[in-house]
Amino acid sequence: KVMMAHEFMGVPLCLVAELEQPNAFCRVYYAHEVPTVRPVVEEHPGHDTMFYNVLRMAGEQSLGFRHVFGDRSHFYKHALLEAAADFPAVFAVGDLVVEELGFLGSHFANKAIDLVYNGIPAPEVQLEAKMVSTERLRQYAENLTGDRPDHVFTHVARLVPSKGLWRDLRVLEELDPMLAERGRTAIFFVLATAPPTGRSSSDVMAMEADYGWPLNHHEGYPDLVGSEIPFYQAVEHFNRESRAVKAVFVNQFGWDQERCGTKMPAEMSFADLRQGSDLEFGQSIYEPFGIAQFEPLPYGALCVVSSACGCVGFANRVTTDIGRGIVVADYISLPQNLEVRTWQDALLIGQETRDLVERYRAREAAQTIAANLPQSESDRARALAWGQAVCQRMTWEVVVSEYMLPALARALHSF
Repeated sequence: KVMMAHEFMGVPLCLVAELEQPNAFCRVYYAHEVPTVRPVVEEHPGHDTMFYNVLRMAGEQSLGFRHVFGDRSHFYKHALLEAAADFPAVFAVGDLVVEELGFLGSHFANKAIDLVYNGIPAPEVQLEAKMVSTERLRQYAENLTGDRPDHVFTHVARLVPSKGLWRDLRVLEELDPMLAERGRTAIFFVLATAPPTGRSSSDVMAMEADYGWPLNHHEGYPDLVGSEIPFYQAVEHFNRESRAVKAVFVNQFGWDQERCGTKMPAEMSFADLRQGSDLEFGQSIYEPFGIAQFEPLPYGALCVVSSACGCVGFANRVTTDIGRGIVVADYISLPQNLEVRTWQDALLIGQETRDLVERYRAREAAQTIAANLPQSESDRARALAWGQAVCQRMTWEVVVSEYMLPALARALHSF
C-alpha cells in the first residue's frame, strides 16, 4: 500500500499512519515546491538570479542552505519538509526542485529523488477554431482601443511577486521597436487580480461606463487595490512609450462579457483567451513546474517562460527543437561581463544586477519572439501542429506511465 503526501499538507497524515500502523504504508513525499526556498527567492531583491547562482556555487563547495541563508527550523513548513526526508520515496515536480531539495542538506542530498513532472493538457483543435478565438480577441482589442492588432499576447496569472509580471513589460519594451519597424502591431492582455474573486458584474459595468475600464483604471476598490496599483502604473508607463504594442490590464477573475463588460464580444469565453493567443508570457521567478505557462501551447501559441520554470525541463526531454514554440528567457545564467565568481559574490546580487541581467535577457527573448511570431495562416498552422505534437508527449497519461508508476515500482521494491 502507498500513501502519498502532496506537499507539506499531507505529511502529518503520513506520520500518524506510521505511528498507528508501522511499515503498513510505503510513504511518498511529492514535492510540488520547496517551501523553505520560495520565500527566499520571492523576498530577496535578486530573486532567481541570486538564488540559483548561490545554490550552484555553494553546492560546489558542499555547502548547504543553512550555511548560506541560516536556520529555518522555526518555519513550520520547513519542519514538515524535514520530517518527509525519512519517507521511503521522494518525488519532485521539476529539475530545480531536485536541486533545491539537495541544497537543504544531507537528509535530502543523499536521497534518490525521482522526477515526476506535472502533466499539461493536449486538446485537439483545428486551425479554424483557433482563428475564431483569435478574431474575438482582436475584436475586443479594437473595441477597447480603436485599433485591430496583428498579434494577440496574453498572460493569465495570480498577481503575486513569483509570477514576475514586470518581466513581460521588459521584453515588450525590446520587442516594440522591432514590430514597429515591420509595421506590425500587438495587444497584450494581462488577466490578473489581487482580490481572488475579482469584481462583481455590476461594478464592472459601472467602471466601464464611468471611465472606460479596463483600458483605464482608478485607484481604490472596486478597481485598483494593493499590488494592482504599481503594476498598472508600469502598464501606463509602457503604453505612453510604446508604438506597436499596447497593454491592457484586466484586473478581474473571469473572461466573458458578464465579468468584463459590454466591449467584450458576447461569444467570448475563457477558452478563447487560451485558444486564440499568439503568445503567452510566464516568466516567473519561482515556478516549480508551471502548468499555466504551457496551457496555450497545444493551440499553437509561442510560450515565453523563464529558466526558473520546471516545465522547461520536461519540454527539453520530449523535443530537441524546443525553440520552435517555446522561448526560454534565462535570468539565472549570468552574462560573461558580470564578475560573480563565488557564492558570496552571488549572494550580493540585488535589484541593480538583476535589472542588468533582465534587460540583457529581455533583448534576447524579444529577438527570438520577433523571429518566430506567425506572419500568416500557414505559420499558425505549423505552430499549431508542433504545439500539439509536443503537448501529446507531456500529458498526465505520459507522466503517470513513464514517470510516476516506474518511480512507485522502485519505491515499493526497496520498501
